[in-house]
Amino acid sequence: MLHNFFKYLLKNQVIFALFLIVFFWLIVQLRDIMVSLFLSYIIMAALLPAVDYLRKKGVPKILAVLIPYLSFLTTIVLLVVPLVPFVIDQISSLIIRFPKFIEQSGATFGFSTDPKQLDSYFASEFNNLSHNAVNVTSKVFGGLFSVITILVVSFYLLMYDDNFKKFLAKLFHHSSRDYILHTVGKVNNKLGAWLRGQAVLSLFVGTLSWIGLTILGLPFALPLALLAGILEVVPTLGPILSAVPAVIIALTISPTMALTVIVLYLLIQTVENQLLVPKIMEKAVGLNPVIVILSVMIGANLMGIAGALLAIPFISFVIVIFKSLEGKATK
Repeated sequence: MLHNFFKYLLKNQVIFALFLIVFFWLIVQLRDIMVSLFLSYIIMAALLPAVDYLRKKGVPKILAVLIPYLSFLTTIVLLVVPLVPFVIDQISSLIIRFPKFIEQSGATFGFSTDPKQLDSYFASEFNNLSHNAVNVTSKVFGGLFSVITILVVSFYLLMYDDNFKKFLAKLFHHSSRDYILHTVGKVNNKLGAWLRGQAVLSLFVGTLSWIGLTILGLPFALPLALLAGILEVVPTLGPILSAVPAVIIALTISPTMALTVIVLYLLIQTVENQLLVPKIMEKAVGLNPVIVILSVMIGANLMGIAGALLAIPFISFVIVIFKSLEGKATK
């Protein structure tokens, strides 16, 4: 079906050009929905190995899906909910006091800043954050409804994974169906490995940053560590960006403290890159740092925070598809 459709498009270049224009226009118009579906698919891919393992052990399908799925939700709730009040209080205090930190840090190097202008800017940002929490959430997940939709869709993708693969294979010529199923399996492995590995790396970096900053006695160790864990999702740029506010705060204490904080962040990244990344992310798609930076910048420009965070798995997805098509073409 799909095979004949593409053959027809390729023979009619005008229609093919119009098809591409309409296709990309739809993607732009439905980008929020596409992001939600992509997130659902990544969650499904991350949990699928556990589901397959339980099914091979003879566990009924519904239980094989519910056990890892509910374990995933329970873990998220247990990690996030107890910390929310304390984290909000810490972040609020950090935002309020951050202009003073910048002013004091600048004074260390002889730079002068306008305290009133800084206070006005951060007060405005804090008010926007506190009074428009729904808008902030909507930029990342498309609102509460989208979060629920992402979870529900990921559950049904797990439940009907086999049916989805069969339906997708039937869209192509029978001679290509095995290759399509193989490609889908590779996509699932790459995206699932990325999310599982990234969760471990973010938890490692966040925890180690919190322990290190607490030992050093740096104020606001927890929110700074959370920032380091979250930005770990963005390779290359994330660790650099997460270190900046920690160094600014450290400068208000002393240049020696700032240097110590820089060394701490470098040590954490060195341990992660040398010991954890080769093991944890060995199944994930490796990308050139230049491609990573460009992908994050383009993703952020098109879809804000969500685009920046999902740029890497999306590029990995595209590369797997491209390599599969390239391999098919050379056969």
